[in-house]
Amino acid sequence: MASSAQQVKELRERTGAGVMDCKEALAEARGDLDGAVEYLRKKGMAQAAKRAHREAREGVVGAYVHTGAKLGVLVEVNCETDFVAKTEAFQDLVKDLGMQIAAANPGYVAREDIPPEVAEKEREIYRGQLADQKKPPQVVDRIIEGKLEKFYSEQCLLEQPFIRDASGQTRVRDLVDGVNAKTGERIVVRRFVRFLVGEGE
Repeated sequence: MASSAQQVKELRERTGAGVMDCKEALAEARGDLDGAVEYLRKKGMAQAAKRAHREAREGVVGAYVHTGAKLGVLVEVNCETDFVAKTEAFQDLVKDLGMQIAAANPGYVAREDIPPEVAEKEREIYRGQLADQKKPPQVVDRIIEGKLEKFYSEQCLLEQPFIRDASGQTRVRDLVDGVNAKTGERIVVRRFVRFLVGEGE
């Protein structure tokens, strides 16, 4: 099925993918725009996985200061070349990450950064909450794992729903994967720090 120029344009606006990639995605999805977005997302993730071993030593430290100057964020985002670090897509990602961290206050970049003892402590808290319920152990374990997934989606930057997507469908990881696919380089959110006036040790 041939894709219309309007569909290609709309898909490009939604994903930032190239014309040929958009045509391929629309052909695979038989003209379904949402299906084409999903196809491009999966393709981008597959390509990102291939780039996972490459080193990302360039990049920027972005700063975001919220209106009123009471809340600020520094975030380090890495890529493979200085050229990509200067692109609009990369710079926009850094800004979006700064706003996300300011608004959603994550504790970690990814779930792999959470110390095992923190995750275990959460499990124990959930187990305590369910102690008086007469449920089989396997059901309790499933509930605990579900609660732990929710904890990850709140505490891990990459797993949080993106604040500027009202539908809640886009995760921060999807933003990073999108820039990864667009630039052809490995993009890594290295670290961040969030400052709130009056908040300290």
